[in-house]
Amino acid sequence: MASASASLLKSSPVLDKFEWVKGQSLRQPSVSVVRCHPTAAPSTLTVRAGSYIDELVKTAKTVASPGRGILAMDESNATCGKRLASIGLENTEANRQAYRTLLVTAPELGKYISGAILFEETLYQSTVDGEKIVDVLVKQGIVPGIKVDKGLVPLPGSNNESWCQGLDGLASRAAAYYQQGARFAKWRTVVSIPNGPSALAVKEAAWGLARYAAVSQDNGLVPIVEPEILLDGEHGIDRTFEVAQKVWAEVFFYLAENNVLFEGILLKPSMVTPGAESKDKASPETVAKYTLSLLQRRIPPAVPGIMFLSGGQSEIEATLNLNAMNQAPNPWHVSFSYARALQNTCLKTWGGRPENVKAAQDALIQRAKSNSLAQLGKYTGDGESDEAKEGMFVKGYTY
Repeated sequence: MASASASLLKSSPVLDKFEWVKGQSLRQPSVSVVRCHPTAAPSTLTVRAGSYIDELVKTAKTVASPGRGILAMDESNATCGKRLASIGLENTEANRQAYRTLLVTAPELGKYISGAILFEETLYQSTVDGEKIVDVLVKQGIVPGIKVDKGLVPLPGSNNESWCQGLDGLASRAAAYYQQGARFAKWRTVVSIPNGPSALAVKEAAWGLARYAAVSQDNGLVPIVEPEILLDGEHGIDRTFEVAQKVWAEVFFYLAENNVLFEGILLKPSMVTPGAESKDKASPETVAKYTLSLLQRRIPPAVPGIMFLSGGQSEIEATLNLNAMNQAPNPWHVSFSYARALQNTCLKTWGGRPENVKAAQDALIQRAKSNSLAQLGKYTGDGESDEAKEGMFVKGYTY
């Protein structure tokens, strides 16, 4: 038991960028546990001793490496279609492929991006030049990840709230994703403050995240745990803080109940902000104060990375808030996992025109570099475009 415990807590080096390369033989997931029963009294401590423990810790530390964060490019085909429609492009696989190629081939992206969350189509897709997207990412030193949830559906018995589906068949899908080259997973569920939130919705969100996390770890994937507090509403920042405290407490309770290895997960939470329709606006310093206080009250230091979602903030707002949170030391890697807050200007710059690819990639690198500096607490705002300062909140925003 002592050796098993030590293996959980020992320091692990950051993965070499080729350690997760596609083509490794698929290890069989382990569901075994080690139970300690001293002669004096039985112990209730249960520690997973699967073959993936060391790899999970290394992968999590690689994604949570200094000055880097996650590019969330896991939009479903329908959501990607909305992105393309905003610049006048039809939602075809060729157009989705062209845009995703633009993103993953941006020169030196790996200097600022440590992980990329992909949609299933993208995990198996090649670039327009025929190279597998997974391989392109690995060459950049970026860990490939995969969205594994099946989306939100109405939660019966709740106050018009949702729950996230996708546990059925997850083990076999996760094993296949690992074989394809993915090394972490993402599961997003949401809580709505204007709708309560009800105790049922909070518990369902927490339990679903915990079951997903346990299944993912058993199949070699570091789970990104994403309990998003939606920005919808007129409530103030104190109400957001109150709800987030409850949600995070439930999430980590059920993670522990499901024997999830905290050193082998990443958390993707919302920042603590007022509701989008609130008359009270919060400065980056205020957002940082509330959010860090919440982390200190609820998140074990064993969790290696806190990869914040932007939740509909403008590109600049998301970067300023992240920078403010990194002005003082804390026991976690406080970083970013942004979708539109990295891609918005890039997408508009591209406009679907081949001659704009380089300019669009430059815009992506600018945003990635800005957030890299924010992760280090060194962002100044120099050189930002007016486009990046535009707010993007839409009611019911999903990324």
